[in-house]
Amino acid sequence: MYRYDEFDERFVRERVAQFGEQVKRRLDGSLTEDEFKPLRLKNGLYLQLHAYMLRVAIPYGTLSGRQLRQLAKIARDYDKGYGHFTTRQNIQFNWPKLKDVPAILDLLADVEMHAIQTSGNCIRNTTADQFSGVAADEVEDPRPTAELLRQWSSQHPEFVWLPRKFKIAVTGAEHDRAAIRVHDIGLRMRRNEAGEPGYEISVGGGLGRTPMIGKVIREFLPKDELLAYVEAIMRVYNAEGRRDNKFKARVKILVHETGTEEFTARVEEEYAKLDGPTVNAPLEEVERIAAYFAPPAYEDLPAESVTLGEARKADAGLDRFVEQNGFAHKQPGYIALTISLKPIGGVPGDMSADQMEAFADIAERYSLGELRVTHSQNLVLPYVKKDDLPALYAELKTHDLATANAGLVTDIIACPGLDYCALATAKSIPIAQEIAKTFADDARQKAIGELPIKISGCINACGHHHVGAIGILGLEKGGRENYQITVGGDATEHASLGERLGPGIDAEDVPGAIEALVETYLSEREGSESFIETVRRTGADPFKASFAGFIETRAAQEAAE
Repeated sequence: MYRYDEFDERFVRERVAQFGEQVKRRLDGSLTEDEFKPLRLKNGLYLQLHAYMLRVAIPYGTLSGRQLRQLAKIARDYDKGYGHFTTRQNIQFNWPKLKDVPAILDLLADVEMHAIQTSGNCIRNTTADQFSGVAADEVEDPRPTAELLRQWSSQHPEFVWLPRKFKIAVTGAEHDRAAIRVHDIGLRMRRNEAGEPGYEISVGGGLGRTPMIGKVIREFLPKDELLAYVEAIMRVYNAEGRRDNKFKARVKILVHETGTEEFTARVEEEYAKLDGPTVNAPLEEVERIAAYFAPPAYEDLPAESVTLGEARKADAGLDRFVEQNGFAHKQPGYIALTISLKPIGGVPGDMSADQMEAFADIAERYSLGELRVTHSQNLVLPYVKKDDLPALYAELKTHDLATANAGLVTDIIACPGLDYCALATAKSIPIAQEIAKTFADDARQKAIGELPIKISGCINACGHHHVGAIGILGLEKGGRENYQITVGGDATEHASLGERLGPGIDAEDVPGAIEALVETYLSEREGSESFIETVRRTGADPFKASFAGFIETRAAQEAAE
């Protein structure tokens, strides 16, 4: 893991002190809310539906046990006893009092954390594959790249007032687990024919009211030229992005309206003007950063664990947990584990202070002190010895952290929705809870297989519904919450946007509609096809017919009542 140097420490402490003074001025009336708003947003503080919300940066999703323990303290002392992990691998506190925010930021700084650039029209937290550094299909660990971008983008003087927010994601694997094609810039690490490391670069992805898949503008960029090329993209966007209409201000609109070829030409022209050696990081700095992500001191272990094998035979729950939540590790004798924050009936992404403290201990005891946050609102233990799994599983069960549903129909992404968000037009959390209850049976979940469901409570799409195999968008219609359903979305290397099935439906009908779609999939699938594979083969028509039939049946039931 990266450790702050003297500059990092001074930079964060100075920002905390500055914001502390700004909070005092807001509280004594020296600053109006309009004056305070851009200042608080630069420090991750939103004014939500009921209270302030503080969004804390977790760079590329990596946390230490010590940091998680501090987040638990903040949740207990300054919030309502929990935190909410987000699709940008961050954590949000939904109930802090304004007067307490400087104290919270001081506590974060004590463990090398902050909330800088987690909001506002700037470059946000760079996200990465949650299995970085341990995945067998990895070309190269993307975390040093993500850290380099974090350092380069933090308070970059040219890009602190962009037309709109800007999001970057990086993956080092052939299989995209970082959703790079729905980011403003997506980086895929690869090697050219000569074996040299570099990046495939896509630009213009994004969701919200105008969802788009990113366009590849460079098939291969040498690794040491990254910052200059990203700077060229940012300069073109900063100069030409719309500032007269916030709904058209994202880089995806610029790419769309300019055309991919013309946009690429402008980036290449700007790139040619830059003095690469001045902009790009010197080799010694790149090597310094990379050294923080060197592989840990693994033990020399056999590939398979007799202890684990026997325990799995004796415990069906452990067997299912390993099968569903385990991830193949590149190091023999080790496994990475997804820890689901989606217990049946729970709030997706929420974690209590007690759970955080317990999990900090677990990470230190079983995963070399490190954990990861995923963009699907779960956690990962990246360095678990297979021999330790039986004992680890027993501890996870004690703290309600052993739900074996990673990637399944109950592993639902959901934004906070109308329960918290001032922008939301419908609730997301209750919908996710009811769907999970509908499919609670373990055997049924296993029979259905991989099925990413994603829910947003408004068109801003914080729940990524556009790229859900089943997507659910909550809107307001005639004074009632109304939900549109899509199928066929995908956030992986086969990125696609879902297709709407028909008119919106009431909240109470959503679980039944999802059941109808699942039954259609089970009747249509061939062999071991996943839901998304079946949709790609059949198209949306069978699902549209099923959805229409469900609506007709519900209308008939209501008429009969």
